[in-house]
Amino acid sequence: MQNQPETTVGPASANRFERRRARTRQALIGAARQILAETGETSASIQEIADRADVGFGTFYNHFETKNDLFDAAVGDALEEYGQLLDGATEGIDDPAAVFAASIRLTLRLAASHPEITQILRLRGLPHIHAATGLGPRALRDLEVGKASGRFTFEDPLVALSAVGGALIGLIQLNSARDLDAEAGQQMAEMILRMLGLPADEAHEISTRSLPDLP
Repeated sequence: MQNQPETTVGPASANRFERRRARTRQALIGAARQILAETGETSASIQEIADRADVGFGTFYNHFETKNDLFDAAVGDALEEYGQLLDGATEGIDDPAAVFAASIRLTLRLAASHPEITQILRLRGLPHIHAATGLGPRALRDLEVGKASGRFTFEDPLVALSAVGGALIGLIQLNSARDLDAEAGQQMAEMILRMLGLPADEAHEISTRSLPDLP
C-alpha cells in the first residue's frame, strides 16, 4: 500500500483559522460587553453567553478558562475602545492640560453616542483605573508629560491618576441619573485642571474651548 502524502496546513488555511478564532473570541467578548452594559453583573451562565454570541457551549473553553477571564477581557476591550476614541479626537492637541479637558468633556458625548462603553466604565471601570490597557495608561502618560513640562504640579502620578479616574467615573454616574449638559463637563474639566495645578483663569479658558470631533 502506498503511503499517503502528508497533509499540510498552508499559510492561507492557517490565516483563515486564526481569523475565525479571532472572530469567535470577539463574539464572546461582545456578548459579555452587552451583558455588563445591561446589568453590570457577571452572573450570566456560560450557556447564556454562548447563546448570545451564537457559538457552541464547548467553544467557550477554547478561548477562556473561566467567566471571570471573559468578563475581565470584556471590560478591558471596552475601555481600550474608549481610549482609542479619545486618542483619535485629541491627537492634534499637544498641551496635556487641553487633552485632559477635552477628554473629560467628550465623555459626556460618548455617553450618548457609545452608551455600552460608558455603561461598562461606570459600572466596572473603577478596578481597571490602574490596568495596563485602556484609559489608565493613556491618562498616566498625559499626567507624566504634564508634570515633566511643568504644566501639572503633583507629587505622585498614580495618586493623580486615581483622583482623575474617580472623578471621571463619578461624572458618568451623575450623568446616568441626571442627563447632564455640556456645561457640567466644562465644570468637571476645570476642577480637574485646577486640582492638577493650573491657575483658575487658565483652567477655565482651556475647559471652555471648542471641542474636537469624535472619530
